[in-house]
Amino acid sequence: MGLNLTIDQGNSSAKIAIWEGDRLVDEETVKELTKQYLAKTVDRFRPDKAICCSVTGNGKRMAQWLTTQGVDAHEVSHDMPLPLKIGYDTPATLGEDRIAAAVGAWSLFPGQNSLVVDLGTAATYDMVTADGCFAGGNIAPGIGMRLRSLHSFTARLPQITGYGDTPLLGTDTGTAMRAGAVRGVVAEIAYYRSQLPPDTQVVLTGGWAQHVSTFLHFPVTVEKCLVTKGLLSILLHNENK
Repeated sequence: MGLNLTIDQGNSSAKIAIWEGDRLVDEETVKELTKQYLAKTVDRFRPDKAICCSVTGNGKRMAQWLTTQGVDAHEVSHDMPLPLKIGYDTPATLGEDRIAAAVGAWSLFPGQNSLVVDLGTAATYDMVTADGCFAGGNIAPGIGMRLRSLHSFTARLPQITGYGDTPLLGTDTGTAMRAGAVRGVVAEIAYYRSQLPPDTQVVLTGGWAQHVSTFLHFPVTVEKCLVTKGLLSILLHNENK
């Protein structure tokens, strides 16, 4: 059995994984994904196939470059065979990472409703229905973006970074800002869940997922590699076509 390569290019880092079937062989997160790094990965593992998604718009270039190295490589697209139906009015504008995350949730909970929450630079809230359809979702500023915006668009509010204390109500400017950003997202998740079928699974991913999960008063699944698992699921789905 040959090896497969998945690439999840986010706004601040990229997750690279090598798979043998559904067994993870190697995984690394890098701040900057360069051709030199990819060349070393290809030389080391000699993957047969690759699939990538990118929020920065370079997914097609990555796939084309990998193809020149002898890898059967593809960028995630709404019009390729997928394990899910896309019920989005403008599927061409649907982010590759949102597609992959939704497929990742479906691979974890097939045949069940899922609320897929990605807490990265942006916060996305997407619904996967029990009959296997990406029904749609919403996009909001992520926690880090909210904190940076408070600093950038006001005269005196400081720049707040990191997790730190997150009380229900802040007792100083720093905790008030952090709690406002974090608990605002917590409230958004709870609201969306309250509007969906009661058996809906809540799946969190992204850099803030683990921290936010500690403030939720209902069961959630935190999967830091949700997009990567979705990419693998899409790749294996296409192998069978």
